[in-house]
Amino acid sequence: MSTLIIWVMGAGLLLLLVNIMLRTRILRLEARLKELSSPQEQLAFLRQQAAHKDKIPAIKALRKQYPEFSLIEANNLWKQI
Repeated sequence: MSTLIIWVMGAGLLLLLVNIMLRTRILRLEARLKELSSPQEQLAFLRQQAAHKDKIPAIKALRKQYPEFSLIEANNLWKQI
């Protein structure tokens, strides 16, 4: 019985460590993504899309290019051009 408890606690600890490692990696990737894309690049991309498309396809293309944008943020950026 005590062996089973030790196995369960070991598995729980392993899952906790994996969770912490993955969460840390995700946070680093999100920070890197924000670092790579400046607001000027985003606005230039949206202007390029706006020249060829209507509002909705341009906003969809922007959100596809920059997945960190919410729909509200993309719409606010559209209003700037």
